[in-house]
Amino acid sequence: MSRIARNPVVLPKGVEVTLTPTHIVVKGPLGTIERATDPNVEVTREGDALRFRARGNSRQARAMSGTMRALVANMVAGVTKGFEKRLTLVGVGYRAQAQGDKLNLSLGFSHPVVRTMPKGIKVTTPTQTEIVVSGIDRQLVGQVAATIRDVKPPEPYKGKGVRYADETIVLKETKKK
Repeated sequence: MSRIARNPVVLPKGVEVTLTPTHIVVKGPLGTIERATDPNVEVTREGDALRFRARGNSRQARAMSGTMRALVANMVAGVTKGFEKRLTLVGVGYRAQAQGDKLNLSLGFSHPVVRTMPKGIKVTTPTQTEIVVSGIDRQLVGQVAATIRDVKPPEPYKGKGVRYADETIVLKETKKK
């Protein structure tokens, strides 16, 4: 059995969990998330905690028990606290502007790049060179942040582009005569 799956997921106050044979629904103060459960994993509720156990002794079942536990723990954290990713724009004239569910990026191209955010994702721009992507689904927040970064990833010589706020870019040395 996965060692991660041995730890129960403790449900804080205000979080409701609905277990069905094929799905798990977590509802909290920030919203509701639904995920399909793996058929190799048995999810049981014991008081205010969820326990995960592998059905059978196959390698796949043991691995998925830990994975399901981690996914459900992220769902519980998402509906209570939420997740956010911060991006920084580095470059002269690079700026971002959030307009409702759209993000308008000026990144040195001949045209502005407009990205529409999926449902459940909120994007804000505290300054013109900062972007904050937030939501309750950890995977979706990370995916949206990665697609924004892919518009213009940091280049290796000057470091210009879109980068995560905590990302370190190792700059290459320019060619010498």
